[in-house]
Amino acid sequence: MLGKYIENVRKNAPLVHNITNYVTVNDVANALLACGGSPIMSDEPDDVEDITSICGGLNINIGTLNKSSIIGMFRAGRKANELGHILLLDPVGAGASALRTDTAVELMDELKFTAIRGNISEIKTLALGSGTTKGVDADVADAVTEDTLDSAVTFAKELAGKTGSIIAITGAIDLVADAESCFVIRNGRPEMGRITGTGCQLSAVMTAFLVANPDSPLEAAAAAVCTMGLAGEIGWSRMQEGEGNSTYRNRIIDAIYNMDGETLDQGAKYEIR
Repeated sequence: MLGKYIENVRKNAPLVHNITNYVTVNDVANALLACGGSPIMSDEPDDVEDITSICGGLNINIGTLNKSSIIGMFRAGRKANELGHILLLDPVGAGASALRTDTAVELMDELKFTAIRGNISEIKTLALGSGTTKGVDADVADAVTEDTLDSAVTFAKELAGKTGSIIAITGAIDLVADAESCFVIRNGRPEMGRITGTGCQLSAVMTAFLVANPDSPLEAAAAAVCTMGLAGEIGWSRMQEGEGNSTYRNRIIDAIYNMDGETLDQGAKYEIR
C-alpha cells in the first residue's frame, strides 16, 4: 500500500530545490505545496550551492536550457551529491537537440542521480548516449503499451541496474523500476497531455516523496506517480461543461492538495513485476 508515502511527505514537509524550466515553474511550485512539500527555485550559478545545501532534494529539469543554468545544474548537483541529498533528473526533450542530449548525458556521467524521470523517448536517448549506461539495450518501442510492456519492463530494470538510479518512464502506462522490481502503473487520463507541465510537476513531487521516504525510494517514486495519475482522474471527474485545460490544470493541483493516504490506497492502480 502506497498511502503512507504521501502521509510522510505531509508530515515532514520536505524542502526541494528546483532548477526547472520557466514554462512550468509556477505550476511546479504549486504542485509541491499541494503534496505537502516546500519549493525553492534557483538556477543562478553563484546561488545554487547555498540554496541546495539547505534543502533535502534537488530536482534538475532541462526543459529550457541556457549556458548559465547549465553551470548551475552541475554546481548544485555536485553539492547535492557531496551532502548525500536526493537528486532527480528530468531530461525534457533529450534527443530533440544536441544541447539537450549532450547536457543530459553529461549530467548522468558526472552526477549520481537517485531517480531519472522522463518519457520513453527521453529515457531511450539517455540509455544510448551515456557512457554510464553503455551496453543497455535500448531497442524498445517508442511507446509503452500492453504489447510492448514486457520489453519495456526489462529495459527499465536493466537501465536502473546500470545507473544505480530509480528509472521512472511515464506515459499511457507508467513504469517505475529499480534493478529488481518494476511498478506497472495505470493511473491517469489522456487529457493530462493537453496541459503543459504535468511531467514537470511530477518530477518535483517525486523528489519530495523521495526526500520524505529515504528508506523506500522505489515505493516512494511509485507513490508519486500514482498520486499524479490519480489526481488527473479525480480532476477530470470534476470538470464542468465549458471548462478546458486551464481549469483542468487547477483541478489536478487541487486533487493533489486534497489527496490523503486512504484516497491514494483506494485509487492507485498498479502491479509489481
